[in-house]
Amino acid sequence: MTTTRPSGRQFPADFLWGSATASYQIEGAVDVDGRGPSIWDTFSRTPGKVLGGDTGDVAADHYHRVEQDVALMAELGLEAYRFSLAWPRIQPTGSGEFNEAGLAFYSDLVDRLIAAGIKPVVTLYHWDLPQPLEDAGGWANRETALRFEEYARKVAEVLGDRVHLWTTLNEPWCSAFLGYASGVHAPGVTDDEKALRAVHHLNLAHGLAARAIKDVLGEDTPISITLNLHVTRAASDDPADVEAKRRIDTIANEVFLRPVVDGEYPKEVFADTESITDWSFVLDGDLDLIKVPLALLGVNYYSTGRVRYGTPPVGDGKPGPDGHRSSVHSPWVGATHSEWLPQPGPHTAMGWNIEPEGLVELLVELHERYPNLPLAVTENGAAFYDTVDEDGRVHDVERVAYLHDHIDAVGEAIDKGVDVVGYFVWSFLDNFEWAYGYDRRFGVVRVDYDTLERTVKDSGRWYAELVRTRTIPTIESAATL
Repeated sequence: MTTTRPSGRQFPADFLWGSATASYQIEGAVDVDGRGPSIWDTFSRTPGKVLGGDTGDVAADHYHRVEQDVALMAELGLEAYRFSLAWPRIQPTGSGEFNEAGLAFYSDLVDRLIAAGIKPVVTLYHWDLPQPLEDAGGWANRETALRFEEYARKVAEVLGDRVHLWTTLNEPWCSAFLGYASGVHAPGVTDDEKALRAVHHLNLAHGLAARAIKDVLGEDTPISITLNLHVTRAASDDPADVEAKRRIDTIANEVFLRPVVDGEYPKEVFADTESITDWSFVLDGDLDLIKVPLALLGVNYYSTGRVRYGTPPVGDGKPGPDGHRSSVHSPWVGATHSEWLPQPGPHTAMGWNIEPEGLVELLVELHERYPNLPLAVTENGAAFYDTVDEDGRVHDVERVAYLHDHIDAVGEAIDKGVDVVGYFVWSFLDNFEWAYGYDRRFGVVRVDYDTLERTVKDSGRWYAELVRTRTIPTIESAATL
């Protein structure tokens, strides 16, 4: 695997190296110890929704293998572990009584991480909404944001100051638009107006949860949110193509960035979506609640996109050029004449183009816009079709090359003055990759889904060497570490 980026870049001593996972993708144990059903339990069991009919019922069985998995994290030298809490494991119906067994599970995990010298980075929501809340309207219902506030308060009371960083939401864009517009993610709704309601109620949930945590633990408690900010380019300088990009940027990025950081919605989104809603669900005082000082902004990055003015083709369920599983219903609400174009390769197994320069561009633009807001790359990684070689190792050189170049891109952004304070490789383990089931593997640790045996891939060994030396190793060294 060739690269245009050199090895050997060094990172600051206080730069935080970690890895990340999500509860439904790894935990399994969906009906154990009082856990209630989530929208992903329901969605994955609906025929045709997930590739191969896969579900997260067992996943990587992390729930029963916490001790082993934390020991593996320590072996790799991880300094931080970003994981999400399963709301239905903690509060089975999303309201009312809390499940002490679920709270104890996460409290024990936090203790184990601290004992291993690993900083716990907690995400309150990574898409597994309790099914009873969806039955009552889900994120299209304002009440869900109020229930999220209660859930966040309880978790803060239980986990307390043992948490290094609190993240309210992971990629609310996916929750709102893949969940309620295109329907390719749970709960599988295809209603543009509900998707826009979900946008606002997710933003509101972030603000309410952040305030609840600070109320319990103090105003200095570090709060973050993680956004999958799309790096999109216009196909040409033609004003129509530039406008197509502007509409994508508005519905992909601005409807979350602007309320959360600036306390306002972009006025353009109201015009773009006026045929869908009048946004009367935004109540007086909501934007003041949403804007809460952030300790850092989490940035998830995988690939870039390119758009022009045109009519998008009808989706066929396969990966689309926008990077998401396609549908006859578009997730790009208000951008119906923005057509995504195929990106040149190379590509990962997800069909995503590999362009580390896009990460530099994103980090620099964010820093120029918000110079006093620290950034962390909270997800970055690649899916490839790994195999176990005769020597028992997984020689995933393509993933090593991907990580090598993107981590060097982070270093380049730092050289340009960007305040990037950490990097979390996605993912620690192979896992349930949402609508793609177990077909796509992102982990730096392989999971044999028949035996659940863990095997550190070459990428995991390479990453461990990076963490140990704080210097980017060569790609070739991964096979011998």
